[in-house]
Amino acid sequence: MEIINQITQAFQETSWLERFSVLCGIIQVLLSKNNKVSNYLFGILGIVSGMYVLFGAKLYADIALNIYYLVMSIYGWWYWKTNQSAREQPITSCESTDWSTVIGIVIGAFAILYLFLITFTDSDVPIWDAWVSCTAWAGMWLLARRKIENWILLNISNAFAVPLLIHKELYLFAVLTTFLFVVAIFGYIKWAKIMKIESNSI
Repeated sequence: MEIINQITQAFQETSWLERFSVLCGIIQVLLSKNNKVSNYLFGILGIVSGMYVLFGAKLYADIALNIYYLVMSIYGWWYWKTNQSAREQPITSCESTDWSTVIGIVIGAFAILYLFLITFTDSDVPIWDAWVSCTAWAGMWLLARRKIENWILLNISNAFAVPLLIHKELYLFAVLTTFLFVVAIFGYIKWAKIMKIESNSI
């Protein structure tokens, strides 16, 4: 009972900015699931407000990740509004060259982020923070190339992000990330079905 009271109190003490960011994140995911281009607007609002919260929690690699998300959201909004062929690109599985790139992104991004965190910031979780971000970067690269394995990389990131956010007492962000973890599972299943339909239509 005491633990429940502590969690309830922690939720009540979350800032309005964190609540706004999480709300935008939920709306963005629901709009994205229904293939609505307006998902990018709420994604941008959630990212910008979330970066302020992450700065207060000293999660600097997560801020770098969110800057990447922000750039990709702005680009995605423009790209999907103007490029019909992008919406018709088929979903495929990773080949060996794709996995080589993924490994390169994970190792390279982790090294850069970790060295940056321990050299220029007061982060108290540099390894954890860098790992969450580098795996998400790799997942986003696969998502842009419409590779089904993007959901796996994103959920590796999500799985480590949830306890990290709880450790930082960002409970609403932890709930949102748990929600994204579940969405990613269903995303993988849905993409697998689409792949099967596309392969049968060839």
